[in-house]
Amino acid sequence: MSQKDLFIFGDVPLQSVELIELEDGEILWVRHFYDEDMAQQLYSRLQEEIPWRQDSIRIAGKMVPIPRLQAWFGDPGMVYTYSGLTLDPQPWNDTLQHIKQQIEDYSDTHFNSLLANLYRDQQDSVGWHADNEPELGQNPVIASLSLGSERTFQLKHRQHPERKLDLDLQSGDLLIMKGALQHHWQHQIPKRRQPCKPRINLTFRRIIEAGQPNCDA
Repeated sequence: MSQKDLFIFGDVPLQSVELIELEDGEILWVRHFYDEDMAQQLYSRLQEEIPWRQDSIRIAGKMVPIPRLQAWFGDPGMVYTYSGLTLDPQPWNDTLQHIKQQIEDYSDTHFNSLLANLYRDQQDSVGWHADNEPELGQNPVIASLSLGSERTFQLKHRQHPERKLDLDLQSGDLLIMKGALQHHWQHQIPKRRQPCKPRINLTFRRIIEAGQPNCDA
C-alpha cells in the first residue's frame, strides 16, 4: 500500500465525540478518529519507522530509565526538556506529517513537535505528570492519539486529588486537552495487571516562547 493510499483526506468518520468539561480545563474525546483498520495500519507503520529508544530521566537526583520507549520529532530548533532530559527533534517522516496535518485540520491548531511513546506491554507506564513545561506556554493544547492496545488514561486534580477521571482509550481514539488543564490536572498511564499488547501514543504539542499564550492568534 502506498503512502497516498494510506491517507484519504476529507471528513474523518467519527463514531462519537464527547466534550468533557472539568474544573480548570476541558478534554475533547474523539472516539475512532481513525477507524480500526486505519489505526492498525498506522500502528504497524510507525512501529517500524520510528527509531524507538529508552531514555533516562532524573528522579530524586538519580538518572533512571523510563519504563517505555520514546522518540521526539519536530520542526528545526524545537528542543524539549523535561525531568533533566533534553530532546533534540528528529525530522518529521511522511506518516507523522500526514497524521499531524489531519489532527491540525480537525482541531484548528498548529503543532510543531511530537513526543511518541511505545508501551511495550502491561509493565510499561508513565507516572503522574502534567505537560506544563515553560516552553509549552500558557494553557497549551495537547493532541494525544492512541494506536494499538487499549490502555487507561487517568487524571487527577492537583489541589483536589480526590477528583479523578479514568478514560479507557482504544486504538484510533484522539484526546484534545485544552484550557488550563495542564496547569491544574495531572495524568498518567498506569501499569496493568492483565497482559496486554503494545500501544503507541502520539502527543502533538506546540513549543513557543516561555510565558506566552499557546494559541494561533
